[in-house]
Amino acid sequence: MANPTVSRSSKLGAAERASAIETLKEKELDILVIGGGIVGTGCAMDAVTRGLRVGLVEARDFGSGTSSRSSKLVHGGIRYLEQLNFRLVREALIERGLLLQRLAPHLVKPVRFLYPLKKPIFERLYIGAGMLLYDLFSYTGGRPPGVPHHRHLSKRQVHKLMPSLRDDALIGGITYYDAQVDDARYVSSLARTASFYGAHVASRVRVEGFLKVGERVVGVQAHDLLTGERFEIKARQVVNATGVWTDDTQAMVGERGQFKVRASKGIHLVVPRDRFQSKVGLLLRTEKSVLFVIPWGRHWLIGTTDTDWNLDKAHPAATAADIEYLLEHVNKVINLPLTREDVEGVYAGLRPLLAGESDMTSKLSREHIVAHSVPGLVVVAGGKWTTYRVMAKDAIDEAVAALDGKVPESTTEDIALLGAEGYQAAWNKRSKIARAFGVHKVRIEHLLNRYGTLTDELLDLIRAQPELNHPLPGADDYLEAEVVYACTHEGALHLDDVLARRTRISIESWDRGVSAAPVAARLMAKSLGWDEVRTEQEIQFYLKRVTAERESQEQPDDESADRVRLEAPDISVVESE
Repeated sequence: MANPTVSRSSKLGAAERASAIETLKEKELDILVIGGGIVGTGCAMDAVTRGLRVGLVEARDFGSGTSSRSSKLVHGGIRYLEQLNFRLVREALIERGLLLQRLAPHLVKPVRFLYPLKKPIFERLYIGAGMLLYDLFSYTGGRPPGVPHHRHLSKRQVHKLMPSLRDDALIGGITYYDAQVDDARYVSSLARTASFYGAHVASRVRVEGFLKVGERVVGVQAHDLLTGERFEIKARQVVNATGVWTDDTQAMVGERGQFKVRASKGIHLVVPRDRFQSKVGLLLRTEKSVLFVIPWGRHWLIGTTDTDWNLDKAHPAATAADIEYLLEHVNKVINLPLTREDVEGVYAGLRPLLAGESDMTSKLSREHIVAHSVPGLVVVAGGKWTTYRVMAKDAIDEAVAALDGKVPESTTEDIALLGAEGYQAAWNKRSKIARAFGVHKVRIEHLLNRYGTLTDELLDLIRAQPELNHPLPGADDYLEAEVVYACTHEGALHLDDVLARRTRISIESWDRGVSAAPVAARLMAKSLGWDEVRTEQEIQFYLKRVTAERESQEQPDDESADRVRLEAPDISVVESE
């Protein structure tokens, strides 16, 4: 059952993928995880660090579904206090502290929010009591929370923090802290860390059926979408961690699930940081949910919506109505209204909600469920990004209960992601590092907050190939070296993987990455051995995606937006035909 690793590589490139697939074909696993989102990669990490032989397959790219399209927040969920879901809030706040201080301090950062108050006395007491409870819960995990506690502010103090707020929008405010993360980067880093500890990890491998002996699941039928090869993977336990695709995956077993997962669409806008002045983020209540304005580097993220979605799960589309809804609510509280022309990027994601009695997705549960739906198959569904580690632990606990022999308890509370160890020391030396490499300190800070101590590997790459020390066209925040590194170390196999997830160029640049695409594709071609035809194909697929997304965002309703978005084919679908 144990999986001793003789030599460990922190790389997750094409060679490591090929090696992982060979092992998946040849050896029976203890645990096979289906799904490379935050929960699936968390499951692989949990299982492999218990000493089990583990595989993980993902049909598309790591985090390409829900896990890269969140609000980028690591938070307890203020609104769940009002729903009296104290257990979920406490659990999430304990995880927030762990992520901030131990597991990934290079990727998870504190962020301060303002809650504007509109009514005197009662609202301040009511919201203040909730914030106090929020702070108290964050101390219950046996370690400090890693962020300051909430503060009450007068109207004048609020305007000092956020000069762009309309004078009639508030009578005072309360500030509190949560945390934020580059969700896609975290998922690919987690997949890479699981691989480092010995998990056999492969993206672009689609599960197309289950292997059964009687009623028992003993593995899966897999399809390598890069080579077209079909093969079997044997496993003593299979974990279905496919998020909004849970019901589809369960249907392959030929049984009805014990619970249903419904998809709720949430969209976000990206606008330049200079469009309004504020030193803090903003939390607003709407008639349907809550709305965040979140600082995001040189940008603001504005979100989110909460509407039922029954169309294509791989490419949820934002409509003109979704965008107007967010702009309208933000414009109620700021001096200079935002318009469509201010919007740099838009992205839409789907929350996997456990379907309950309510027809309103905003009322469905964010709790998670783990179930042994049939012998040999564990399903984990629901939950929220912040509590992925707890979900993974619960799923693997359920799986190992069915394995023979004693398996150690989960250890992921103590195992940091690659790049986390020594991060604070590297951050303290950032000026020296910048001088040694002849680059600006801001550039080193950017790299440290994306790669942590693995920044050394980026800098070694630049030292060996100085021409890679150039920013990508239309995306000054990102260097050409980061594209190469994404292919050699981070499992990127397509242009879309780099521009949408290893970097966030597709949502952060005005042209959505159109000018960066040809340069990035040619850098990838050298690393992945693409010929000119393949390179041009990758560029065209990306450009079609951008066009389809832009046009879908002009449509009035979900059905029209979905139809327009799907006019751009998915490259992995074409490859596999």
